Amino acid sequence: MKSVVDTSSSPFAKLWGLGMDQVRIEGGFWRARMDAIRRTSLPWQYEEIKRTGRLDNFLIAAGLKEGKVSPHLAGDSDVYKWVEAAACACWDNAEPELKARMDEVVAAIEKAQEPGGYINTTFTGARAGERWKDLIHGHEIYTGGHLIQAAVAHHRATGSRQLLNVAVKWADLAYRLFGPGERPGTCGHPEAEMALIELFRETGDRRCLELASLFIQRRGQQPPLVGGSPYLQDHAPIRLQTTPTGHAVRQLYLLSGLTDLFMESGDVSFMDTLRQQWRNLCAKKLAVTGGVGARYQGEAFGADYELPNRTCYNETCASIALAQWAWRMLLASGDAGCADVMERTLFNGALSGVSLDGRTFYYTNPLEHDGGEDLAGSHRGSCRRTSQHWDHTACCPPNIGRTLASMPGCLYGQSQGALWVHHYADSSATAQTAGARVQLRQRTEYPWDGQIEIRVEPEREAAFELRLRVPGWARGAQIAVNGQPAGAEARPGAYAILSRAWRPGDCVTLSLPMPVERLRAHPRVSCCHGRVALARGPVVYCLESADHPGGDLSQLALLKEAEISAGFEPDLLGGVVALRSQGVVMQGQQALYAPGAAPKAAAPADITAVPYFAWANRERGAMEVWIPEM
Repeated sequence: MKSVVDTSSSPFAKLWGLGMDQVRIEGGFWRARMDAIRRTSLPWQYEEIKRTGRLDNFLIAAGLKEGKVSPHLAGDSDVYKWVEAAACACWDNAEPELKARMDEVVAAIEKAQEPGGYINTTFTGARAGERWKDLIHGHEIYTGGHLIQAAVAHHRATGSRQLLNVAVKWADLAYRLFGPGERPGTCGHPEAEMALIELFRETGDRRCLELASLFIQRRGQQPPLVGGSPYLQDHAPIRLQTTPTGHAVRQLYLLSGLTDLFMESGDVSFMDTLRQQWRNLCAKKLAVTGGVGARYQGEAFGADYELPNRTCYNETCASIALAQWAWRMLLASGDAGCADVMERTLFNGALSGVSLDGRTFYYTNPLEHDGGEDLAGSHRGSCRRTSQHWDHTACCPPNIGRTLASMPGCLYGQSQGALWVHHYADSSATAQTAGARVQLRQRTEYPWDGQIEIRVEPEREAAFELRLRVPGWARGAQIAVNGQPAGAEARPGAYAILSRAWRPGDCVTLSLPMPVERLRAHPRVSCCHGRVALARGPVVYCLESADHPGGDLSQLALLKEAEISAGFEPDLLGGVVALRSQGVVMQGQQALYAPGAAPKAAAPADITAVPYFAWANRERGAMEVWIPEM
């Protein structure tokens, strides 16, 4: 199976990812998360697809079942995302029951498609007359994009064209309706753009690439095609959109499609736009956890440095979208900073959206919580069951499913004469380079430990580059080959390049120091004045009420000079590195108004911090990431 984003033939891509059939995550952190998705999340989600009528919708549309289509405007896309996740999971570790369920769902989708290529269960039957009438809110093109992504993943995983043929017919219809010289439409919710480009990569049909380009470049026209608002990224032509704005998921899906378009077209003006958007987002709109989309209202980006703690939205889907964009920016540029953002987002902002056991999900990912009702009217914890989401909007659960199931395709990359290691996990990879078959065997306890061993096993001696990402937080990294200093520069936020004639059994060791860091926000983020966030390696930490019984988190402060210890605790939250230190309990008005001031009759307190991604996996209670410091 190729990588989820296959740039191996894209003329302006810097590199491409190794395919799902070339990489195996064998143990450790990501293996546990993938297993939870495969064994728990996907079977649960399948039952929810059935219970809420989403699967029956396709049978009703096909005339194979009586009933009324369930009222989920983009419900088809939830089914498509589930199929994409199941396809990746089946490739990684095929289970007969999961594959049988996937085959059942694919067959239902196929039967629901009309001879002309149309498929959208919302606008079948009584609502057929509404087709293509509301491109801003109707989600027809958006849903078609998720159909394509599911079909491409299914084809790459199984070799079957069953679902791919459905996607091709839908794309043919979309081209007839919205192609050159036809209706100048585009979708209010970008998504199909990157999907169509991936369909072009899979089939070679350049009409898909052409249609994706039209959808992207029709934004910001006069008169406007989708409302003309910044919320829908329709306020200016794409080359003039230099600041992330509006609905965060829409914005990041659009930028992902634009990055794909650059890698196929080489239009440098597209890359200029992408770099400006990237710089603004990373410097001024990115939470310490990798969360994006600060505003509850509209699930949207806010102004520069508008990064609230308690009232932020930071939707799980937005973090997933950022990881998708960062991955594409990495493929387009080879810039390790893109992999850094992707890593921070996956380990924190995205992974916090699913419980450790894969049974519960969360849409919003605040940086502070009092344990009660959040602004959306629901609290985090065991009561945030998947079923509560599937009754209404269900975008995040299958989205996190497909993201984690496809993790093997994001670890390694390749370019002419070079193999790249982007992310660290207990894994193996196989690639063909320098005329030889090469296997890489990576052993590590990352992210809990910064020691990484990579055994290089070419079938015979072969000269090529091995490029290892040195994360931006990793100061003082050391690299050795066969026990001797490698002589390669290990600069934080860059790839260390090891160029040599590799022999079977060569062993590379990468040592990444992992001290606990006290991070400070930009001065313009006013809610974080006098506060610090704790991080160790790629993992951001938080305080939880569960570790401070009888105390009020809002009154705890960390002492400036206190040492912070880090230790692996196998019985805590499934096995995590926890941080422990000394602090104080602030008193009265001091707690509210004087963080950073000298403590006044403050009582000493033990401080325990746990990984942010693991919060709300115990009893219901308060949480905070940014901790007052005294």
